[in-house]
Amino acid sequence: MKTDNFDYIELWKESMLNPYGIMPNRLKDDAAEEAFWSSKVAEKKQHKADPYAKHVQRELLALLKKDDHVLEIGPGWGNYTFEIAKEVRKLTCIDSSKSIIGFLESQANEKGFENMELIHDKWESDTKRDRYDVVFGFNCYYRMTEIGQTLLKMNESAARLVIVGMTTGPEKPHYMELKQRGYTINLRKRDYIHILNVLYQLGILADCKIVKLKSKKIYSTHEEMMRDNTTKILDEHFSYDEVKTILNKYVVEKEGVFEYEYPFHAALMYWNPRRN
Repeated sequence: MKTDNFDYIELWKESMLNPYGIMPNRLKDDAAEEAFWSSKVAEKKQHKADPYAKHVQRELLALLKKDDHVLEIGPGWGNYTFEIAKEVRKLTCIDSSKSIIGFLESQANEKGFENMELIHDKWESDTKRDRYDVVFGFNCYYRMTEIGQTLLKMNESAARLVIVGMTTGPEKPHYMELKQRGYTINLRKRDYIHILNVLYQLGILADCKIVKLKSKKIYSTHEEMMRDNTTKILDEHFSYDEVKTILNKYVVEKEGVFEYEYPFHAALMYWNPRRN
């Protein structure tokens, strides 16, 4: 199914390219992706979910049942993993990163979970067709070029429910103000609406729950704050003073540190699996 001959699956592939038309290294190089997650895991001595995740967890867990066997795709460092495992009969996790699987295994052992299975593999290339009550993945689609096949595989592998989750905008407000002033900003090119459109193209009408969230970044110095909040400016030369003035509208100095709080959202898209 296409709308006005528009192919949302092809749009997804095109949006994987960076502003210069090049596929980022992490999206095409498994070794680069593993190196990224290895460095992230090294910083996480113990499991601790991101602050915003608890709000998404509440909406997610409401969709699950005690007797479910859940498959979680690309769990990362476990924002949802252990909360799911507490509430269901069994949780199977699959991730392409050996570092992630090792980290989750150590944390599961430390926390005493006995209902978890951890698999080191790529979901999108894994040829097995095991069936689970619920198939779930959050923010795990960024490397999946064949997004249509990925979503169909999730559909085929679920007996009761498929849940696709993503964090979404808006962008940090200072970037949007800079864009209005004529700056070239590297805004996100893929969002939850692209997934909904791909599902529609596949003939799947999903429900969608939007969860309001807030992020608070804390910086020890003004220089650190400026450095972290100019990375999306693509202009080779820009006015440091102008950017600083705009940023200062949104940043509050408290007790010697700089706080930048801004809204964003999560989207949970879910449907009962369609059978051909």
